Amino acid sequence: MATWTESSVGDQSGRVGIVTGGNSGIGWETVRVLAANGAKVILACRSESRGQDGIDRVKALQPQAALEFLKLDLADLESVKEAAAAFNGKYDRLDLLINNAGLMATPEKKTAQGFDMQLGVNHFGHFAFTG
Repeated sequence: MATWTESSVGDQSGRVGIVTGGNSGIGWETVRVLAANGAKVILACRSESRGQDGIDRVKALQPQAALEFLKLDLADLESVKEAAAAFNGKYDRLDLLINNAGLMATPEKKTAQGFDMQLGVNHFGHFAFTG
């Protein structure tokens, strides 16, 4: 059985990708690897300052990286609609969509539309953004 590693990713030059939650954890690692392989990567995050921090950390490793921030709050379907419209207004295609952001074992809380926070962010928000 073959092992998948970062070197397995291959050339991503010319591709445009979005990584939700791309400012930290697995999302940040995904952004780093895609950018290292030539993709233009958009970090879709709630916080612009955290998104910019994620961009800055990748740029410190790969100054040539093509990175951008997109404001996206998956707990608010209006924000999801706005983020999709902003992306579609600037780009004519999307090659990679990594729906990475998520919550787990959160205190009881509701999304802007009144859904359970974990279900709203992990499922409804990503479903709507993908659509």
